[in-house]
Amino acid sequence: MGVSQFLNTPHDTAFSMEVLPPLRGKSIDSVFRTIERLLPFNPAYVNITTHRTETIYHETDSGMFERFSVKSRPGTVAVAAAIHERYGIPAVPHLICSGFTQSDIENELIDLSFLGITDLLVLRGDRARGENRFTPTPGGHTHALELCEQVNRFNEGVLMDGSLCEKLEKPFTYGVAGYPEKHEEAMNPATDLENLKRKVEAGATYVVTQMFFDNKKYFDFVLRAREAGIRVPIIPGLKPLTTLTHQSMLPKTFHIDFPEELSEELRKCRSNDEVKDLGVEWGIAQARELRAAGVPSIHFYSMNAATSIERIAKAVY
Repeated sequence: MGVSQFLNTPHDTAFSMEVLPPLRGKSIDSVFRTIERLLPFNPAYVNITTHRTETIYHETDSGMFERFSVKSRPGTVAVAAAIHERYGIPAVPHLICSGFTQSDIENELIDLSFLGITDLLVLRGDRARGENRFTPTPGGHTHALELCEQVNRFNEGVLMDGSLCEKLEKPFTYGVAGYPEKHEEAMNPATDLENLKRKVEAGATYVVTQMFFDNKKYFDFVLRAREAGIRVPIIPGLKPLTTLTHQSMLPKTFHIDFPEELSEELRKCRSNDEVKDLGVEWGIAQARELRAAGVPSIHFYSMNAATSIERIAKAVY
């Protein structure tokens, strides 16, 4: 059963997680260790992030600079294939606009279809490092909606140059991102929901939210989405706090707020260990309330947080 079908059928609240490909030149063993640590909680699927290509410059012996395009974390397709083969868990690679041309995306879809990996999370992706607004890659897409439409055309056997190929026996299905506290570039929550509805109308079968630390914002987001006519499952995304730097880094990077009660407790923390304990305590409370509400799955962002997620899951599942 594919991820989209699973999430759209009745079941108890599932456990799912997101992992990062290893840094360039590093072993995949760290990814395997994270998954194996969390295998006892029967993950329904594992997401694998994709990172944009960045431009770097190297000075040559002549004093000139050569331009190189590199990814700090290559290998999303390979990691998805390894997880799928090694553990038999549905792997859900991220497909992004950022740093990719339409041709790059098409080639990735071809590779994934060969591997039998047809569950995707379709995203716009982040801005390039140092830019204050998103600039599409030449030959790429500006919005995730356009990426959804490219996947749809590929499913119908239409390549980007208009030529035809065999229609897939098992077409790609995909989820998209939602933002309980509004995407940073949306004019307001209403326009943010309009954009989400367009992606669902294009074919997205579920939504995974940005991390949040106030369940009220998630429940309000779901209510507003339903009132807007969005009927697909909306999966809450959680990330445990693990370091003192999260106090300022997470709100700044992800444009989210901490509830006052959490902020007060964070201000009392004097070490990363204290933050980790608080993060686990807060994560358990969030997850228990979400599970009691019958959410289809709780999706955990595992970067540097596998130990905390394990503690939370033991208390909740």
